[in-house]
Amino acid sequence: MRLALETRNLCKAFGGLTATNDVSLKLETGARHALIGPNGAGKTTLINLLTGVLRPTSGSIFLEGADITAVSSDKRVRRGLARTFQINQLFPDLTPLETIGTAVSQRLGRGWEFWRRPGNAQVIDDVVTILDRFGLADVMGARTGDLPYGKQRLLEIALAIACQPRVLLLDEPAAGVPEGERDDILAGVAALPENVTVLLIEHDMDLVFRFAQRISVLVAGALLTEGTVDQIANDPQVRAVYLGEGAHA
Repeated sequence: MRLALETRNLCKAFGGLTATNDVSLKLETGARHALIGPNGAGKTTLINLLTGVLRPTSGSIFLEGADITAVSSDKRVRRGLARTFQINQLFPDLTPLETIGTAVSQRLGRGWEFWRRPGNAQVIDDVVTILDRFGLADVMGARTGDLPYGKQRLLEIALAIACQPRVLLLDEPAAGVPEGERDDILAGVAALPENVTVLLIEHDMDLVFRFAQRISVLVAGALLTEGTVDQIANDPQVRAVYLGEGAHA
């Protein structure tokens, strides 16, 4: 199967500190892959390398077979690589309808047309479909800043999907979300299109175990192991360094 995203011997050093150490990772098209690891493992550094925020000290990054190691962040987005953030980047005064409408309008090459012609049928149809997929249709007219935090996180995922990425990096979508709203996040993640390759970075192991098909474990900037959910949940090395001795799936 064709690879959607690949890193080869990826390294990032900050002075004498090696934050990413010889990481080689492969995600097949349509994969549901999770990246886990303790605090300080280098997960954020790796995501910043994948998205072009940081340039690697050595190694390469490939998107659908093309070397994007030296490609800028915005060009990576245009090539189909999108991400969400640990802390949402939404505009609190916009509604979900306006937020997604603007993204869809720009993706269709119509700039800010959504604001000038809010009745545009194609844009509205796309927006409503996306909002409905993530359980946001009933709050599409509400001010984003007034939404429960779980809904804001779902809106951020919906915003990424509105750009029609082929590879999506979900950076801790459940971070800061109250326990009672986490099922909504899981449902939203489960609703992602099957043809979108997803790399999930998350501390909520329930979300990881219920979503991922394969899991990579990062420790001290290096890949400790990779495997299926059952393999990772029962790996004594993983249980010792991340999940804890008494952890279970």
